Formats: sequence, structure tokens, C-alpha cells
Amino acid sequence: MKGLDMSIYDIVCVSPRNHMVFTPLLPSTCVGTLEFRSVTEPVNWIEPALAATPYSYFHLASCTGIDTAKHEVYRETVGYGRLSQEPYRFKVAYDKLVITAGAEPLTFGTKGVKEHAYFLREVNHAQEIRKKLLLNLMLSENPGILEEERKRLLHCIVIRGGPIGVEFSDELSDFIMKDVCERNEILSAFDVSLRQYATNHLTRSGVRLKRGVVKEVHAKKIVLSDGTDVPYGLLVWSTGVGPLEFIKSLDLPKSPGGRIGVDEWLRIPSMEDVFCVGRLEGKFLEELLRRIGKQNGGKAFCSKDIPLGDPFVYRHLGSMASVGRYKALVNLRKSKDTKGILHVGFVSWLVWRSAYLTRVVS
Repeated sequence: MKGLDMSIYDIVCVSPRNHMVFTPLLPSTCVGTLEFRSVTEPVNWIEPALAATPYSYFHLASCTGIDTAKHEVYRETVGYGRLSQEPYRFKVAYDKLVITAGAEPLTFGTKGVKEHAYFLREVNHAQEIRKKLLLNLMLSENPGILEEERKRLLHCIVIRGGPIGVEFSDELSDFIMKDVCERNEILSAFDVSLRQYATNHLTRSGVRLKRGVVKEVHAKKIVLSDGTDVPYGLLVWSTGVGPLEFIKSLDLPKSPGGRIGVDEWLRIPSMEDVFCVGRLEGKFLEELLRRIGKQNGGKAFCSKDIPLGDPFVYRHLGSMASVGRYKALVNLRKSKDTKGILHVGFVSWLVWRSAYLTRVVS
């Protein structure tokens, strides 16, 4: 929203957290390679208008409902247990509404995941993982502990080998060489040659790969679909994300996967003033709102007949993942069937680290 004309729009941002988390670097904080403050940016730094513009505000609150007919959003303040009073409920009218609620980890309904597994999406998740790792290391050194229990405490399982799962395994294997991790096929979105390189590299680093489907999760073991029990001291669940319960509760058009359906301009069909975007479409929406504002369509119910310009087109820029010991994968192919740059090794790690660090605002 940085490019919006603040003489046309005021911005009201509602979020249960007052910072942005740069997720690709989050695994590095679990073992102390980076500090937590290195992967977060305050909202007011990202969007200075929230602090400098008189009628723009940030509310530390959660959305509880939306009335598109009345152009109202219903909210509830967030106190994280530190307020003496009950959460305050209020509503705010809008001219244009942008829904960017994010997502939550997918559990596929697997029994015991929410009770026993650690997710890796937020800073507090990384903090909990770091504390658990250090606690298990200390407990494993206690005198009199059985060897079987020591092995369990030092055994970390990472469910699914996407970029976050692989990068966490990378950081952990660099941190403690004797750790053993169990995972499914890794980096399925990457080229076959890159996946094989990552598999060989992680295996040499002490990471053991295992195919399987998790049937149940217990406090000290997981049960695979073939009946195998795998004990663990730490379980990190990294299987992708799906829509929040809040999104599911909204009476809005949904796609088959439960996400809000949008048209070519990221608008919710039949609702001219409501947009829904993910983290990749913010620049497009900024330009779209700027175009609408210049044509006097910034107010509610005023943009129905305004030309919106070219529709949104997703362009895949490539994928990157670190695999440990200053090695990484870079895949700049637009799809698996097209030509493009594939690179592995130290230079790729420099590209990966530089690309992510330069994206952090501060």
C-alpha cells in the first residue's frame, strides 16, 4: 500500500500481530543462526502512513465477521492475556476492503498433530522449537538416563520436505551432526536433478529420509499408515497451509480448496469493493486501487463501471532452498516443462541468502 495516494485513501490495518514475519528465514532462528528480531519488521516500518497520516490507523485486533451489504468489518481486540478487561468488540466501516488473512498449517485431520507437533509459521513457533531443542539436549545428558530414551530425545522428525522443512533440517543438521530426521519425498516442486542433489547432500549431513504417511501423532511417537512406530523428541509439522477458520466462516464465494474465490482483478465476484489477495499480489492491488482512486472510485459503491485495466497474471519467478553447509538450490524455470537456470552449490547459497536478506526492510 506504499504507493497509494493518501489524499484519496486512508488506511486502516487490522491484524492480531503488529509485525511481518519473513518466513523463509524463520528456520534459521530455531537454532540461533539468526535472531528473532532479524526476521521481523514492524507494521509501521513497512507502511509508514499508519504512523504518519492523521486518519490512518493500525488496530491490534482480530476480525470476527464481515457485512458486505453494510460495508462493515467486525473486530475484537487482542490482549494476549495481558489486559485486565474483556476483549473490546467494535466495528469499522470501509469503502474498499482487502482481505489478506493469511493461512494456517494443514493437518489433514491427523489425530494428535495440534496437541503434540510444533508448527513453523510464526516467531513464537520458532521460539518454542528452540526451547524444546535445548531442553531435549540438556535432558539427554542427565546421568542415569536410558540409551533408548536419549535417542528419542535427540530424534527430530520433520513432516514433509518442502522448502521450510528442508531448510529447518539443514539448520538442525548443521547445529547437531548426530541428529536423525524422518521425512517424505523432499522439494517436490523442484526439478528431479535438484531433488536428487538435495537428497544426497542431506543424507551425507546425517539426515535420514523415510517415505510414509502419518496416521496418528502421540506425545512421544508417530504412527505411520503401515503401522510403524517412530519415536521422537521433537516433531515439526511442515505440510503446507490452508484457509483460516475465519475465512471458512465468511459467507463469501469459495474455491474447491476453501479459499475465497476472486475474479481476474482479485475482486470477490458481485462485490465491487471487496478484494482478496495473498502475499504475492500486493503490488498489483496497489496499482489497481491507485487507478480506481484517480477515477473518483475510491468511495464505496463508486467503482462499478470504472475500467480496471489489465487483469492479474501470475508469473512464477523460480524457487530456492538451502540444504546446509553453505549449499543451496536455485530453480529459475517457469515450470517443469520449460527451460531455465538450474544451479546448486555455494554460489546458489549466496544467491539464496542475498535474495532473502535484501527483502527484509531494515
